[in-house]
Amino acid sequence: MRVTMLTEGTYPHVHGGVSTWCDQLVRGMPEVDFHLISLTGTGREPVTWELPPNVRHHLCVPTWGPRPGRKSPPYGKARRHFADAYERLLLSFLDPRAGCDFGEALTDLARVARAGRLSAALRTEGALRSLMWIWTMPHLPTARARPTVHDALTATDLLEHALRPLGTRVPQDGVAHAVSSGLATLPAVAARALDGVPFLLTEHGIYLRERYLGYRGDTQRWPVKAFMLGFYRELNTHGYRTADLITPCNQYNRRWEERGGADPDKIRTVYNGVDPHAFPHAGPEPDVPTLTWCGRIDPIKDLETLLRAYALVRAELPETRLRLFGPVPPGGEAYRTRLEKLAAELGVSDGLTFEGRIGEVWRAYAAGHVVMLSSISEGFPFSIIEAMSCGRTTVSTDVGGVREAVGDTGIVVPPREPEKMAAAALTLLKDDRRRLDLGALARQRVIDRFTLKRSVDNFRTIYQELAGLPEVYEPTIETVADWTAELRDPWYVSPAAWGTAHAESAGGTGR
Repeated sequence: MRVTMLTEGTYPHVHGGVSTWCDQLVRGMPEVDFHLISLTGTGREPVTWELPPNVRHHLCVPTWGPRPGRKSPPYGKARRHFADAYERLLLSFLDPRAGCDFGEALTDLARVARAGRLSAALRTEGALRSLMWIWTMPHLPTARARPTVHDALTATDLLEHALRPLGTRVPQDGVAHAVSSGLATLPAVAARALDGVPFLLTEHGIYLRERYLGYRGDTQRWPVKAFMLGFYRELNTHGYRTADLITPCNQYNRRWEERGGADPDKIRTVYNGVDPHAFPHAGPEPDVPTLTWCGRIDPIKDLETLLRAYALVRAELPETRLRLFGPVPPGGEAYRTRLEKLAAELGVSDGLTFEGRIGEVWRAYAAGHVVMLSSISEGFPFSIIEAMSCGRTTVSTDVGGVREAVGDTGIVVPPREPEKMAAAALTLLKDDRRRLDLGALARQRVIDRFTLKRSVDNFRTIYQELAGLPEVYEPTIETVADWTAELRDPWYVSPAAWGTAHAESAGGTGR
């Protein structure tokens, strides 16, 4: 059996979280051949995991590297097909009343992408004119914002980068498994529509919610933000509706997926799991009151709230220490610097340590009395169930599946409220009996509900089910050959001209 695993910004290029889950799944099924397609930024990101032998092939798809294809845009009849498909795609999320089907338009554009011509086609003057025409329709809210040509260039550039994975082919003799919604689903939805490849979708964090959170601080003008969020919203819904099966890692995600258009009958919750032998009981607590945290140093983990909570704890228990375990991902150096400055402003630098990545992760949980989680978005966080397996109680924010994981074995607090987080931590630090009892209950809860074996066995069964699907889809419009006529398009904008126009961008196109 073959499974194509599709990732975005995670496995095999970074450690922790979803990457850990991917590696567990692959290693847990040595009898399955995995084909790995990883979406990255530039394509120069190193592979940081040692891939097991059953990963037969790994393809890295950069979304921000050199423009793929290097071919001229479609001409003649093919250009007209592209223009029609592109305008239908735009109308589907900019003007839903137009009744255009996002999925059908995306499938048509996938044919262009497979021919290596989508990036060039999106950078033509004709594509730019289509966007400006639709954007300025009087009845649309965007018209009142007076979008400029600069806005259109920025939006088109962002969309072109987002659509780059669409032309990536998935092997037809297996199952396509996207381990997040959004861009990782693009090759899978194309393979489902054009080749009949069964499509499995797993969500850890809620992709669309995280896009909305991310665009809050972006510098683009409102029309550009509305454009990209509209695209992500429709892509998210299309992925839900196209997938043969959706496997959220918690009930919280399931509710989001149902509200996003997923058929409840196609959803099967599969919790993440850990190996209790790899995360044994941590043993005696340290001599000095200590809070620990484990993860990647990233804004979505909201470590500012954790530092502010720690400062409040220190005000009452001055000897308390805070130890942060985990790497700084590429591009995250500025965030760590910001945290160090905040710690200095709060006067807690002397009790705070950044420990970096640790080989034996269980030791990070053993290093403290209470394990903290301050994230503003999570799926079913490994750091919580790993800490629970180690017999440590937790204080964690009420996001994603955290409450489902913790149950009554720790304290769950609202996100972005350092006062409540500090109060919870102080309650546990001051009550030795309660803290130890909760730790024992936490380990038993993992053994009873969240083991790695149970999780892997569930996915093995799902792969076998999907691999038996008999459906095969036939193309319904012209073949790819019809999209590649030999006439030059007079509306083509040269890369030099495009670069000159786009150089005035505010710089908000980075990932």
